[in-house]
Amino acid sequence: MPLKALLRLISLMFGALALGPVAAQHEGHEHDGHSHGQVDSAAVAMTAVEHGSHEEAAHAKFNPGEMIMGHVTDEHGWHLWGHTSLPLPVIVYNSQRGLSIFSSGKFHHGEEAYGGYMLQGKKIVATDAADGTPVHAATVNEELTQATIDFSITKNVLAIFVSAALMLLIFLSVAKAYARRPGQAPTGLQNLIEPIILFVRDDVARANIGPKYERFMPYLLTVFFFILINNLMGLIPLFPFGANVTGSISVTFALAAITFIITLLNGNRHYWGHILAMPGVPKPVLLILTPVEILGVFLRPAILMIRLFANITAGHIIVLSFFALIFIFGEINAGLGWGVSIFSLLFTVFMSMLELLVAFIQAFVFTFLSAMYFGAAIEEPHHH
Repeated sequence: MPLKALLRLISLMFGALALGPVAAQHEGHEHDGHSHGQVDSAAVAMTAVEHGSHEEAAHAKFNPGEMIMGHVTDEHGWHLWGHTSLPLPVIVYNSQRGLSIFSSGKFHHGEEAYGGYMLQGKKIVATDAADGTPVHAATVNEELTQATIDFSITKNVLAIFVSAALMLLIFLSVAKAYARRPGQAPTGLQNLIEPIILFVRDDVARANIGPKYERFMPYLLTVFFFILINNLMGLIPLFPFGANVTGSISVTFALAAITFIITLLNGNRHYWGHILAMPGVPKPVLLILTPVEILGVFLRPAILMIRLFANITAGHIIVLSFFALIFIFGEINAGLGWGVSIFSLLFTVFMSMLELLVAFIQAFVFTFLSAMYFGAAIEEPHHH
């Protein structure tokens, strides 16, 4: 496939994916202060129990729900360690106030208002409070909030840019290697990438689409490696990895929407004929069958969206739940907490290995089903 076409598709795709979390005001919230503090408060609680300080343990009571949801949802900062986090740009536009750009650190972990805005729940809202006013003392200006559009660079948006840069680095280096050594056996990174590309081409695209598979290959390869790389990046708990990109419903929605649009644009007369008026079916039956087929056109990308989102998010929640057990039992008794930690660690290692398998499976399933939808859209009628 032409390299320019692939690079053009990657640029367009990541532009759409980046706008998904941004336009949805995706999950920017006070996790920067609360979820980061959950781990620290759990450590304080464990220490307090070990020293017999029940009052301090009660004060720093561990909340597993906040800790888990804080790590699987998006935020306006990137937690690094302890109370240290990397603030990200807040970009909001209001029809009355205009464009405002400032650091998310001005919110002080979601506890104070700044620039006429504050974090409430999982989104940025407009307020009339002065800078530095505590959130609990500030009031939301509903009229201004409705007129506010959030374009902030959240954790998931930044992770998408990181994965895009990583993909460009990988495939440009592989392309240069082929140009330097034409017709020779692949070496190094080529050995890793070429079998995967051939697998997507032969067992996914060609098998489901048919002779016209080549025009869909740039998208299928892009979406496969995007999902795979972000799944793997989400398993590494170190900056700039660890973001739950493919576990974000807005990102999976953007991916499914692209598949949906490509399917509609490539649908031929035979495809639409089977949806709107299936041949050989009595007209009274069409009154029931046609609405079902039309509904199926929208359900297919919805299933793609939910399957990827649910599987990736569920895996992260299970792993974090095993970690939470250590602190939950540690609040009861320090020795019990240490005992449970052994089993939690073993289960976590097992789940991490399973997550590696799921990372590949979900990338394959999304690409495979997309190829099936494309194949059905361009299929020609069979003549006896």
